Amino acid sequence: MDELKRLLSNGDAEGLIGEVKRLLDSGTKAGEILNDGLIATMAVIGERFKKNEIFIPEVLISADAMQAATKLLEPYLAESGIKPAGRVLVGTVKGDLHDIGKNLVCMMLKGAGFEVEDCGIDVSAEKFIESIKSSGAQVLALSSLLTTSMPAMKETIEGLKANDMRDKIKVMVGGAPITKGFADQIGADGYGKDAAEAVDLAKEFLKIEVK
Repeated sequence: MDELKRLLSNGDAEGLIGEVKRLLDSGTKAGEILNDGLIATMAVIGERFKKNEIFIPEVLISADAMQAATKLLEPYLAESGIKPAGRVLVGTVKGDLHDIGKNLVCMMLKGAGFEVEDCGIDVSAEKFIESIKSSGAQVLALSSLLTTSMPAMKETIEGLKANDMRDKIKVMVGGAPITKGFADQIGADGYGKDAAEAVDLAKEFLKIEVK
């Protein structure tokens, strides 16, 4: 697994895919490659990101490589009955067109083994609610980069309450102007100051051990 971890840490997608194929051909199980190799390495990358040892560009490159490798593993994982860690719905709220932070959260969640549905940007409370109903998501991650769009987070949570869905899903919020105090004020279940914290929150919500 050492070579696989090195390639993923360097964001070498082509080399990583080749190494995954080699490991599969040598009889290594897909679940072992995913959990002990890819997810374990992305957890280390997340920790380094939290400590400011690496920055968004490096994380994005590794996350892209991880996605390419995971796509290759998907049919093998399906055959062996390995299920995702959980299902998370992600989106930037109504009135906000920013997506870099949201995209990073999506990639980091996928890297941690979650199934992720990206609702995109400028998403209304109604669209989030429809997507939750159709996807069966267990966690909703709301992003806002503008102070003017922050009230849309509260509107979404209020919409969940109005549809008797609030107790069926955990809600986390994040973005540059968001604080823990604001998260508490609007009734969110948690606040993540960056993508690595969003992953930890999702694990905490679904009772997955945070490493």
